[in-house]
Amino acid sequence: MNITIENILLIGSALLFISIIAGKTSYRVGLPTLILFLATGMLAGSEGIGKIYFNDPKIAQFIGIVSLNFILFSGGMDTNWKSIKPIFWQGISLSTIGVLLTATSLGVFVWAVTDFTIYEGLLLGAIVSSTDAAAVFSILRSKNIALKTNIRPTLELESGSNDPMAYFLTIAFLSLVINQDESIWTIVPMFLKQISLGVLLGFLFGKAGKYAINKINIDFEGLYPVLAIAIMFFTFSATDFVGGNGFLAVYLCAVYLGNQDIIHKKTIVRMFDGLAWLMQIALFITLGLLVYPSHIPPIFGIGILISVFLIFIARPLSVFLSLAFFRMKLRRRWYISWVGLRGAVPIVFATYPLLAGIDKADLIFNIVFFVSVTSVLVQGTTLSVVAKWLHVSLPEKVKRKTPMDIFLSDSAKSALEEIYLYPESPSVGKKIVDLHFPKNAIIAMIKRDGKYITPNGMTVLESGDFLVVLAENKDGIAQVYDSLQMPRPEQEYEME
Repeated sequence: MNITIENILLIGSALLFISIIAGKTSYRVGLPTLILFLATGMLAGSEGIGKIYFNDPKIAQFIGIVSLNFILFSGGMDTNWKSIKPIFWQGISLSTIGVLLTATSLGVFVWAVTDFTIYEGLLLGAIVSSTDAAAVFSILRSKNIALKTNIRPTLELESGSNDPMAYFLTIAFLSLVINQDESIWTIVPMFLKQISLGVLLGFLFGKAGKYAINKINIDFEGLYPVLAIAIMFFTFSATDFVGGNGFLAVYLCAVYLGNQDIIHKKTIVRMFDGLAWLMQIALFITLGLLVYPSHIPPIFGIGILISVFLIFIARPLSVFLSLAFFRMKLRRRWYISWVGLRGAVPIVFATYPLLAGIDKADLIFNIVFFVSVTSVLVQGTTLSVVAKWLHVSLPEKVKRKTPMDIFLSDSAKSALEEIYLYPESPSVGKKIVDLHFPKNAIIAMIKRDGKYITPNGMTVLESGDFLVVLAENKDGIAQVYDSLQMPRPEQEYEME
């Protein structure tokens, strides 16, 4: 069946619906959603029951790049700086040194046991060197796994930030495969340029994005997420245009914005969460369509060998070496080693050799697909079992909410306070977005001149306003008074 303009919407909507139902089922049985999304694409493909012919790596790569932008931006917006600050350097070490060690150790192994050249082996190692945040946390949520101390923030930071390093290594080793007369040291200047420009422009575009969102007074709330999408794509394309790492810049831009006070932040976060899921589904289905199931059995033997080495040797080795200078209990290192799921990102990166037309491109793609699926099936289905076995999971009664769970929950606010703004109040004349309100409190309504208005970040507070404030608890109310630079009622009483 060929995709035409007449049936593309019908086919696309049907596949989305099937994937969503499959994803709901996977949550109940604990099967990773990635597998079901890929299976949906494979069943719809030319060798499946759908008979849809799709063999265009260029379109698949384009969909992959767009999808990764949304996934990284959504992950960055969800990253709470306070939670990752204590483990910042551990996460960065895992996402840089850990990725490099995984790529090189696996690459050398592939070179030793196959007829791959050393550069071809390193290319394959680079492609599968990053972990998949979407796969990891969808399984953690479906299994309701809560982890001790800072394991979850560490995994979150590593998974969200290691794709840029894997992307750089993939491009670098691919260039060495194409130009084998070049020295491996030629990639060092490329690395320094990509990373430095990615970091610099990521934060610069983040600051510019905050200014644009807060200063451009848009009449329609629904346009603020559209503005955020424009900032995201401009950050990626502009950074990539000057030779920087666009994926790194997008992630850092989102981390910056996610930890700032911006207008309609909840709306933006929720929309990106939905779009990230949409992009994941579209990406997995596309990659499933691109795969020919009949090409997998011939590489089954070498695929198993590479998967075993990656899961039981390369990943633990990279984790233990990259965390060697940090204090962490042995069982927590082992669990981080086990949560090394490969997902859609390696399959997307495997399209680069296909487009470059190197000799073993098809073989590399099929091996990467097999390794990714094997990783999700073996590691993904055993995360909760291994967490209990290593004693790193929290008991049900003490499971904690993440900052984003509290932030996104409308029912989390239980304390109510009505605050009157006197003419001399320091907050009079200021926009709400400039008050740096605590994340666990909101101004639900403002009573002004006998009328109730629903505020947003651009609302300017006026003398005589009655602020109806909702907070998670009394401490949140106290923080609101601090943000308004007003004495708390008990402080006023003490002063009298």
